[in-house]
Amino acid sequence: MLTVSLLCAPDRACLQGALVDSLRNAWGGGDAIWLAPDIAAEFPLAQMPGNRWQVWDDLQGLGIDLVIQPSQGRRKHMLLADMDSTMIQQECIDELADMAGVGERVKEITARAMNAELDFEGALHARVALLKGLKAGIIDQVLQERITLMPGGKTLLATMKANGGHAALVSGGFTAFTDHVARQLGFDEHRANSLIIKDGALTGAVGLPILGAQAKIDALAQITARLGITENQVIAVGDGANDLGMLHRAGTGVALHAKPAVAAQCDIRVNFGDLTALLYLQGYRQDQFSLN
Repeated sequence: MLTVSLLCAPDRACLQGALVDSLRNAWGGGDAIWLAPDIAAEFPLAQMPGNRWQVWDDLQGLGIDLVIQPSQGRRKHMLLADMDSTMIQQECIDELADMAGVGERVKEITARAMNAELDFEGALHARVALLKGLKAGIIDQVLQERITLMPGGKTLLATMKANGGHAALVSGGFTAFTDHVARQLGFDEHRANSLIIKDGALTGAVGLPILGAQAKIDALAQITARLGITENQVIAVGDGANDLGMLHRAGTGVALHAKPAVAAQCDIRVNFGDLTALLYLQGYRQDQFSLN
């Protein structure tokens, strides 16, 4: 059995009952269940429809996300999340680069790396090298002035943890940022790269080994083994090419506001919903959310 989920941005609330019923009838689905009025609904379906992606494309034009996934085992025991442009709304290295006066050069490299046009490790070395000489104190300034949380993140973490879930933040960014974000949101653990600092300034080097795509897959394997759960009991979320490995390995891999080349390789794409979409995809109703 499959579950069809229809979602929209919480601040738009544009999901209409007539649309849900029309799709349910066209596909021969079961009764609709509303998880949040005008925001999220789902219904059971016996088999995958042949026009799935055509309908998905049509709904995208209406600002609605469509996800079809197996019904069994939707409720997960662990969240594995990327940080930049996923749990926060920025790319930390881009913000540091902007403060260093090399923002445009670094942003271009970041965009190409996240869209799978450049090797992640090489791109990271190139970007960090451009930060050489930047005062280390700028990191705290960026955290305070430029970094904002992705909407829905606190609710996602609080709800999954209230239901016995474990949360791990695994980033190709830097520990100076993951430590701060992990504490803000309530992650149980975090992993990231380290910026090398000497005499109060960035040296332009990054600690080795580099945490990239394989390291995220390794984190998935290592943490699930330690917790005694399977990889199928994990919901992973990310937006960049270096997230694809963990998104494909996890039981549910969500491409959230992902780069085009990344989204094209994922069956579960959330382009309009915020991070609470990951709760709706697990079957949580809005009145089951934990807010702290």
